[in-house]
Amino acid sequence: MNATEACIALNMLPTVGPVRLRKLLEVFKEPQQILAAKRTELRKVEGIGSEVADQISNWESTVDLAGELERVRDFGVTVITQESPSYPRSLREIHAPPIVLYVWGELHERDHHAIGVIGARRTTHYGTESAKKLSYQLAYAGLTIISGLARGIDTAAHQGALAAKGRTIAVIGAGLAKLYPPENAALAEKIRSGNGAVVSEFSMEIDPDRQTFPMRNRIISGWSHGILVVEAGLNSGALITAAQALEQGRSVYAVPGHINAPSAMGSNRLIQQGAKLVMDASDILDDLQILLPETKPSPAAAARPLPPLSEEERRVYDAIDATETSIDDVTTKSELSSAAVSSTLLQLELKRLVKQLPGKYFVKLG
Repeated sequence: MNATEACIALNMLPTVGPVRLRKLLEVFKEPQQILAAKRTELRKVEGIGSEVADQISNWESTVDLAGELERVRDFGVTVITQESPSYPRSLREIHAPPIVLYVWGELHERDHHAIGVIGARRTTHYGTESAKKLSYQLAYAGLTIISGLARGIDTAAHQGALAAKGRTIAVIGAGLAKLYPPENAALAEKIRSGNGAVVSEFSMEIDPDRQTFPMRNRIISGWSHGILVVEAGLNSGALITAAQALEQGRSVYAVPGHINAPSAMGSNRLIQQGAKLVMDASDILDDLQILLPETKPSPAAAARPLPPLSEEERRVYDAIDATETSIDDVTTKSELSSAAVSSTLLQLELKRLVKQLPGKYFVKLG
C-alpha cells in the first residue's frame, strides 16, 4: 500500500477527517503507519479518543479499499493528496484541507490562480447573463473559474468559462460516481475533456446530502483567490461560502441586483457589508493584481513570454509603441478595421497585456 492509497482509506473513515489526520501524521509521519498502528498507540495522540482509535485499527472491516481503487480506475479518475504538486497551494492553507481530491480531468499549473463564481440555484435572466459574462471575461484573462456545478449561477459560470475557451473546475458535493445534479452530466463531461476537471473530496459512491455541500463550499472558497457572488437571496448557501471565504482570508466580490428582487437581497447585503461591487471583470482583475503587475514589474515578470495570441491580437499588440499610442495609430499600423481594432484591444485588456489611458490612448503592460 502506498501513501495515496492509505489516504484514500483514511478519507473513507467518517471519524478521521483532515484535522485529526494532521494530528496523527505529526506522530506517525506516514499515512500507512497510521493504518498499521495499534489501538493503544493511536489513543495516545491528542484528539484521538476510543471511537476513532477503534475505527482506524479496524479499518479493513469497514473500508473496501480494493473496490474503491477499482472504481477509481474504471472511472478514469486521478486521486491526489496534499503532497501532490497539482494539489492547489491555497487549499493547503485552510483549517481543514481535504485529505484527498478525486480529479476527473486534469489540473494545470494555471489552476492555482482561480476565482470562485457562485450564486443562487433559482436565478433570474439578469443573474445568469451576468455570471456568464463575468466568467467569460475572467477566464479569457487567464483565471480559472471555480464553481459547484449546481443549477443556476454555477452552471452559467462554467458555461461562460468554456465559451471563452478558458479553464474551469467543478467541485461537487458528492462522489464522482454520483454526479449531481444529473442533468449537468454533459456539462461535466465537457469540462473534464480538456477544459478543466470535476473534483470531489468524497469517495466515489457518496451521495449528496445537507452535510456534503457546506464541505464542498469550503473547497471552492479555499482554492480561490476570491469569491464572486453574482446573485443570492438572504438564505442562499452562497452567503455561507462568502463567510467561509472571509474566514480563510479571501476577497469577496458581489454583483449588484435590483433592490426589490428577493434573489439579489443577499448579494446586495454583502455589498453593504463591504464586499467589492463588481460591474466588469476589470474590477476583480485590478483588485487581485495577480496576472501582470502594472507598476514596477520585476525583471522576471518583464521577460515573461506572451500568452498565445490570435493573428489579429498579435497585429494590434505589435502596433502599440513603447510609449502611449492612439487608437487611430493602432488602426493604421495594424491595417485592420476600426471595429476589429476596438474589439481586439478589449481582448488584450482582459488578458492584461495593454491598458487604456484617457483620450483613447493605449500602452503595453509588463
